[in-house]
Amino acid sequence: MMLSEHTYKQFDAELESVRASVLKMGGLVEEQITNAVEALIKGDIDLANKVDANDHHVNALEVAIDEDCINIIARRQPTASDLRMVMMVVKTITDLERIGDEAAKIARMAKLIHQAERISLPRFNEVKYMADLVLDMLHKALDGFARLDATKAVEIARQDLSVDEEFRLNLRHLITFMMEDPRTISVFIDILFITKTIERMGDH
Repeated sequence: MMLSEHTYKQFDAELESVRASVLKMGGLVEEQITNAVEALIKGDIDLANKVDANDHHVNALEVAIDEDCINIIARRQPTASDLRMVMMVVKTITDLERIGDEAAKIARMAKLIHQAERISLPRFNEVKYMADLVLDMLHKALDGFARLDATKAVEIARQDLSVDEEFRLNLRHLITFMMEDPRTISVFIDILFITKTIERMGDH
């Protein structure tokens, strides 16, 4: 009986450790998004380089957490709710890693835009608004994960519809601007790429 209880406590501690690692990874991804958008808006090349360089930290966390989950399944053979928790973690870290990749793409685009020495640069108000929506979605998702509370899922799904609508609006505006002034085509294609990247973050 004591051995069984001890084993259960070890298993519980392992699950809690994995959950903590997911939240750590989520916090890093939030920081990556914030820094990537700031680098874009301010033309901060050093910050863009930092985001690009830190992407490997996100990837390393995904690998480490995935290995922990495999070990838990192999050694503990969890059943029912515990197995669902482990599988949810595996899916979650995959999405977080992909969001991190998208943040790194924005950082790289920020460098391209600001190093191109264009005569004028567009305002990034729409990009910032979309990124803030996605950051709020991610924060709520991580908070729900931390509390094991699924009640925010409907609200997050509704916000994703808002992100999709913002992307469509931005697409129409950018096409209009490019038609009115062909000289803007190059930079607005870059902005379109960035808004699509943010829209994909919302999907994840």
